[in-house]
Amino acid sequence: MPNSSDAPTSHDAAEAPSEPVKTDVAVIGAGPVGLFAVFECGMLKMSCHVIDALDDVGGQLTALYPEKPIYDIPGHPDILAGDLIANLEAQAAPFHPTYHLSQQVTALASKPDGRWQLTTSKGVSIDAGAVIIAAGVGAFGPNRPPLDGIQDFEGLGAGLGVNYLVKRREDFRGKKVIIAGGGDSAVDWAVSLAEVAESIKVVHRRPKFRAAPETVQRMEALAKSGNVELVVPYQLAGLEGGPDGLNAVRVADLDGNDRVLEADVLLPFFGLSQNIGPIAEWKLGIEHNHISVDPATMNAGRAGIFGAGDIVSYPGKLKLILMGFSEAALAAHSARDHIHPNEAYHFEHSTSSGVPGSA
Repeated sequence: MPNSSDAPTSHDAAEAPSEPVKTDVAVIGAGPVGLFAVFECGMLKMSCHVIDALDDVGGQLTALYPEKPIYDIPGHPDILAGDLIANLEAQAAPFHPTYHLSQQVTALASKPDGRWQLTTSKGVSIDAGAVIIAAGVGAFGPNRPPLDGIQDFEGLGAGLGVNYLVKRREDFRGKKVIIAGGGDSAVDWAVSLAEVAESIKVVHRRPKFRAAPETVQRMEALAKSGNVELVVPYQLAGLEGGPDGLNAVRVADLDGNDRVLEADVLLPFFGLSQNIGPIAEWKLGIEHNHISVDPATMNAGRAGIFGAGDIVSYPGKLKLILMGFSEAALAAHSARDHIHPNEAYHFEHSTSSGVPGSA
């Protein structure tokens, strides 16, 4: 059963308990999919402990781009990433999950009774009936472009030098911004920052962009109106500046033609390096840093372990948050069947059942 009202939501256990804490489900990952898994488990009257290596809930949405608008969440024509996380955390709150943040699961062991024992890097021990792995891309960091002296321009502050993320649009107000890359992050931020920056130039090695078509169309419309300049086909060639920061970004095309672009800040969006850490050693079906799952149950190859979100792979998989939400619901129902194999469950929609424990 979910924790009672006298056991409020916890955002970390400062010290490891002397005995293992017992829960129905251990959720590994406190990103959007992990948070929704807590809600789905709660609706099935299962308690959750949630473990995440970051110091706050939200995963990439909180750590990398809380002010980035998201356009493909059903019912929200657009919603800021940070607002989506706040809503998901509020949605999970009635079920009083316990969050173990700033730590990762370092060991996972099966128990004779079919349950699972998890140990974290802070020494917390969790006895869980089932495990849902919603760890996104695992531990992540930006892929740094191979430019001489790039480290000299890192860490100068938001909106200065080389930044790998945008937490606050206001940091870039009135700045000359160079965005490098051709994926969703590059295109999304070109559209968004065009509203506040002095200038936006997007550097990409080919005219075709690998982003949502509607957003690409918006960026191209901004380019036609002169609010964004598309610097294609070019790629980064060097940085110019001094102790006071970045002054310009040099770019070159395949024929060796150079351009020098005035700049206050460079935003290189070349994806994230991915490391799933100890998960790779848990005898699951790992392929290219992803867990192969059964799409009907989200089972990860061992009884009682399920996956959801960007970390899982199966035929037809799409890396969309809304797909992760669906996978979280399937994983929660499968976890309930594993924990209570002999109990029939009568499925009800939330409009019929309400939220258990709510007024």
